[in-house]
Amino acid sequence: MGKVTKKIVEIKIQKGRKETMQNYRTIAAFIAFAATIPAANWLIGNVGATCIPNGPCLIPVGFGLMAPSGVLMIGLALVLRDWLHELAGWRWSFVAVLFGGLLSLTVSPPALAIASAAAFTLAEMADLAVYAKLRERGKPLAVMASQVVGAALDSMLFVYLAFGSFDFSAGTTIAKIYAGAIVAAYLWARSRSAK
Repeated sequence: MGKVTKKIVEIKIQKGRKETMQNYRTIAAFIAFAATIPAANWLIGNVGATCIPNGPCLIPVGFGLMAPSGVLMIGLALVLRDWLHELAGWRWSFVAVLFGGLLSLTVSPPALAIASAAAFTLAEMADLAVYAKLRERGKPLAVMASQVVGAALDSMLFVYLAFGSFDFSAGTTIAKIYAGAIVAAYLWARSRSAK
Protein backbone atom coordinates (compact mmCIF):
# COMPACT_ATOMS: atom_id res chain seq x y z
CA MET A 1 0.00 0.00 0.00
CA GLY A 2 1.32 3.42 -0.89
CA LYS A 3 1.66 6.39 1.46
CA VAL A 4 -1.38 8.14 0.00
CA THR A 5 -3.56 5.04 0.34
CA LYS A 6 -2.43 4.55 3.96
CA LYS A 7 -3.27 8.17 4.74
CA ILE A 8 -6.74 7.79 3.20
CA VAL A 9 -7.36 4.63 5.27
CA GLU A 10 -6.19 6.42 8.44
CA ILE A 11 -8.51 9.36 7.75
CA LYS A 12 -11.47 7.01 7.17
CA ILE A 13 -10.74 5.18 10.42
CA GLN A 14 -10.56 8.47 12.33
CA LYS A 15 -13.80 9.63 10.73
CA GLY A 16 -15.46 6.33 11.65
CA ARG A 17 -14.32 6.68 15.28
CA LYS A 18 -15.62 10.24 15.42
CA GLU A 19 -19.01 9.18 14.00
CA THR A 20 -19.17 6.26 16.47
CA MET A 21 -18.52 8.63 19.39
CA GLN A 22 -21.20 10.98 18.07
CA ASN A 23 -23.66 8.07 17.92
CA TYR A 24 -22.79 7.05 21.50
CA ARG A 25 -23.32 10.63 22.71
CA THR A 26 -26.65 10.82 20.90
CA ILE A 27 -27.86 7.55 22.41
CA ALA A 28 -26.64 8.59 25.87
CA ALA A 29 -28.44 11.94 25.59
CA PHE A 30 -31.63 10.23 24.38
CA ILE A 31 -31.59 7.71 27.26
CA ALA A 32 -30.68 10.31 29.89
CA PHE A 33 -33.43 12.60 28.66
CA ALA A 34 -36.06 9.85 28.66
CA ALA A 35 -34.98 8.64 32.15
CA THR A 36 -35.59 12.04 33.71
CA ILE A 37 -39.35 11.65 33.46
CA PRO A 38 -39.85 8.45 35.49
CA ALA A 39 -37.17 9.70 37.88
CA ALA A 40 -39.12 12.94 38.39
CA ASN A 41 -42.33 11.03 39.05
CA TRP A 42 -40.56 8.80 41.59
CA LEU A 43 -39.09 11.83 43.39
CA ILE A 44 -42.51 13.50 43.64
CA GLY A 45 -43.87 10.53 45.57
CA ASN A 46 -40.82 9.69 47.67
CA VAL A 47 -38.34 12.50 48.32
CA GLY A 48 -38.78 15.94 49.80
CA ALA A 49 -38.40 18.22 52.79
CA THR A 50 -42.09 17.64 53.42
CA CYS A 51 -44.61 15.25 51.88
CA ILE A 52 -48.29 16.14 51.68
CA PRO A 53 -50.65 13.15 52.26
CA ASN A 54 -52.10 12.18 48.86
CA GLY A 55 -50.02 14.96 47.33
CA PRO A 56 -46.48 15.71 46.31
CA CYS A 57 -43.26 15.66 48.29
CA LEU A 58 -41.96 19.23 48.27
CA ILE A 59 -38.58 20.95 48.37
CA PRO A 60 -37.78 24.60 49.10
CA VAL A 61 -36.66 26.52 46.00
CA GLY A 62 -36.08 29.99 47.44
CA PHE A 63 -38.14 33.13 47.97
CA GLY A 64 -40.31 31.18 50.44
CA LEU A 65 -41.59 28.96 47.63
CA MET A 66 -41.90 25.19 47.55
CA ALA A 67 -42.05 22.88 44.54
CA PRO A 68 -42.70 19.18 43.97
CA SER A 69 -39.31 17.44 44.20
CA GLY A 70 -39.57 16.08 40.65
CA VAL A 71 -38.59 19.57 39.53
CA LEU A 72 -34.98 18.51 40.10
CA MET A 73 -35.22 16.17 37.12
CA ILE A 74 -37.41 18.30 34.88
CA GLY A 75 -34.95 21.19 34.88
CA LEU A 76 -32.35 18.68 33.74
CA ALA A 77 -34.73 17.26 31.12
CA LEU A 78 -35.21 20.64 29.47
CA VAL A 79 -31.44 21.07 29.18
CA LEU A 80 -30.81 17.50 27.98
CA ARG A 81 -33.37 17.99 25.22
CA ASP A 82 -31.39 20.97 23.96
CA TRP A 83 -28.17 18.92 24.07
CA LEU A 84 -29.83 16.13 22.07
CA HIS A 85 -30.98 18.74 19.54
CA GLU A 86 -27.38 19.90 19.13
CA LEU A 87 -26.06 16.35 18.73
CA ALA A 88 -28.64 14.91 16.38
CA GLY A 89 -31.11 17.57 15.24
CA TRP A 90 -34.67 18.46 16.04
CA ARG A 91 -36.15 15.18 14.72
CA TRP A 92 -34.30 13.13 17.36
CA SER A 93 -35.44 15.65 19.96
CA PHE A 94 -39.03 15.37 18.78
CA VAL A 95 -38.94 11.56 19.00
CA ALA A 96 -37.30 11.75 22.43
CA VAL A 97 -40.06 14.08 23.68
CA LEU A 98 -42.73 11.61 22.52
CA PHE A 99 -40.80 8.66 23.96
CA GLY A 100 -40.37 10.43 27.31
CA GLY A 101 -44.08 11.17 27.46
CA LEU A 102 -44.98 7.53 26.68
CA LEU A 103 -42.42 6.24 29.17
CA SER A 104 -43.99 8.40 31.85
CA LEU A 105 -47.35 6.76 31.15
CA THR A 106 -45.91 3.28 31.72
CA VAL A 107 -44.03 3.78 35.00
CA SER A 108 -46.10 6.11 37.17
CA PRO A 109 -49.47 6.06 38.96
CA PRO A 110 -52.16 6.84 36.35
CA ALA A 111 -53.14 10.37 37.50
CA LEU A 112 -49.52 11.43 37.92
CA ALA A 113 -48.51 9.77 34.65
CA ILE A 114 -51.23 11.48 32.62
CA ALA A 115 -50.45 14.88 34.13
CA SER A 116 -46.74 14.30 33.66
CA ALA A 117 -47.01 13.01 30.10
CA ALA A 118 -49.36 15.81 28.99
CA ALA A 119 -47.40 18.63 30.62
CA PHE A 120 -44.04 17.20 29.64
CA THR A 121 -44.97 16.62 26.00
CA LEU A 122 -46.57 20.04 25.48
CA ALA A 123 -43.84 21.92 27.37
CA GLU A 124 -41.05 20.10 25.58
CA MET A 125 -42.63 20.81 22.20
CA ALA A 126 -42.81 24.51 23.09
CA ASP A 127 -39.22 24.40 24.39
CA LEU A 128 -38.09 22.69 21.20
CA ALA A 129 -39.83 25.26 18.99
CA VAL A 130 -38.27 28.20 20.83
CA TYR A 131 -34.81 26.61 20.93
CA ALA A 132 -34.89 25.70 17.23
CA LYS A 133 -35.93 29.25 16.30
CA LEU A 134 -33.28 30.99 18.44
CA ARG A 135 -30.23 28.71 18.35
CA GLU A 136 -28.67 30.50 15.37
CA ARG A 137 -28.75 33.75 17.38
CA GLY A 138 -26.69 32.11 20.12
CA LYS A 139 -26.98 28.98 22.21
CA PRO A 140 -27.03 30.77 25.59
CA LEU A 141 -30.03 32.85 24.45
CA ALA A 142 -31.74 29.78 22.95
CA VAL A 143 -31.19 27.70 26.11
CA MET A 144 -32.44 30.41 28.45
CA ALA A 145 -35.46 31.47 26.38
CA SER A 146 -36.56 27.91 25.65
CA GLN A 147 -36.04 26.99 29.32
CA VAL A 148 -38.28 29.83 30.51
CA VAL A 149 -41.06 28.93 28.07
CA GLY A 150 -40.82 25.17 28.74
CA ALA A 151 -40.53 25.60 32.50
CA ALA A 152 -43.51 27.93 32.83
CA LEU A 153 -45.76 25.81 30.61
CA ASP A 154 -44.72 22.51 32.22
CA SER A 155 -45.11 23.92 35.73
CA MET A 156 -48.59 25.32 35.23
CA LEU A 157 -49.92 22.30 33.35
CA PHE A 158 -48.38 19.61 35.53
CA VAL A 159 -49.22 21.13 38.91
CA TYR A 160 -52.80 21.82 37.86
CA LEU A 161 -53.40 18.45 36.20
CA ALA A 162 -51.70 16.41 38.94
CA PHE A 163 -52.92 18.26 42.02
CA GLY A 164 -55.90 20.35 40.87
CA SER A 165 -54.33 23.68 41.81
CA PHE A 166 -51.70 26.17 40.73
CA ASP A 167 -50.30 26.42 44.29
CA PHE A 168 -46.81 25.16 43.45
CA SER A 169 -46.53 26.56 39.90
CA ALA A 170 -44.38 29.58 40.82
CA GLY A 171 -41.90 27.52 42.84
CA THR A 172 -41.76 24.85 40.18
CA THR A 173 -41.11 27.40 37.43
CA ILE A 174 -38.34 29.13 39.37
CA ALA A 175 -36.59 25.84 40.16
CA LYS A 176 -36.62 24.83 36.49
CA ILE A 177 -35.33 28.20 35.37
CA TYR A 178 -32.36 27.79 37.74
CA ALA A 179 -31.18 24.82 35.65
CA GLY A 180 -31.52 26.74 32.41
CA ALA A 181 -29.71 29.78 33.84
CA ILE A 182 -26.79 27.64 34.98
CA VAL A 183 -26.41 26.00 31.57
CA ALA A 184 -26.88 29.29 29.69
CA ALA A 185 -24.20 30.94 31.86
CA TYR A 186 -21.85 28.03 31.23
CA LEU A 187 -22.42 28.22 27.45
CA TRP A 188 -21.97 31.99 27.46
CA ALA A 189 -18.69 31.72 29.42
CA ARG A 190 -17.47 28.97 27.11
CA SER A 191 -18.31 30.99 23.99
CA ARG A 192 -16.50 34.03 25.43
CA SER A 193 -13.36 32.02 26.24
CA ALA A 194 -13.32 30.52 22.72
CA LYS A 195 -12.97 34.00 21.17
